[in-house]
Amino acid sequence: MTRHSADERREQLVEAAIRVMVREGVGKATTRAVVAEAGVPLGAFHYCFRSKQELLHGVIERIMLRALALTLVPAAAEASPYDLIRATLHGYWDRVRERPDEHQLTYELTQYALREPGLADVARRQYQHYLQVNIDHLQSVARLAGIRWTTEVPVLARHGLDLLDGITLHWLIDRDDDQALAALDMYAAHLATLAVPRTDEFSDSPPVPL
Repeated sequence: MTRHSADERREQLVEAAIRVMVREGVGKATTRAVVAEAGVPLGAFHYCFRSKQELLHGVIERIMLRALALTLVPAAAEASPYDLIRATLHGYWDRVRERPDEHQLTYELTQYALREPGLADVARRQYQHYLQVNIDHLQSVARLAGIRWTTEVPVLARHGLDLLDGITLHWLIDRDDDQALAALDMYAAHLATLAVPRTDEFSDSPPVPL
């Protein structure tokens, strides 16, 4: 019989919980349903997690890391801010289309966490993480394109997060790819109007601690 470390078991149970939640909803992800999905004895759950709440922490953090990954897409040295932003947004959108059920689950988990005693802070950390991802992305674009933003980066990042949230949720409802991509391109074009060439007197804003 193959033996697994506690970390491996936790990983196995978190992924099993995600599958159950995607398929049946957060409310149906009981301890017994999760261990049955993972194919492990009930005792393995109590060995890895002190409670179902602790498992939900792990699920939310795992989904959080996958849900909003704005990896800067490599582009030619002469790429404009619009080109960089648009390519990155389209990369994010490809991942939404690859894992629509997981993205739908992020909304359900956020609402569940806000209503569940002891989990509200997880929802706040979830969106703090999303905000920092957007801040880092905007600063990277500024460095690569040799520009600075004319609006404070944390404000731009929050605006972008709210817009992406709305576009993603709307697409999960109507699955209209053309309209979603058109909205993303409009956002990229809008951001490009807020960029001006960087001069020596200006430098990138430092990361904002959250």
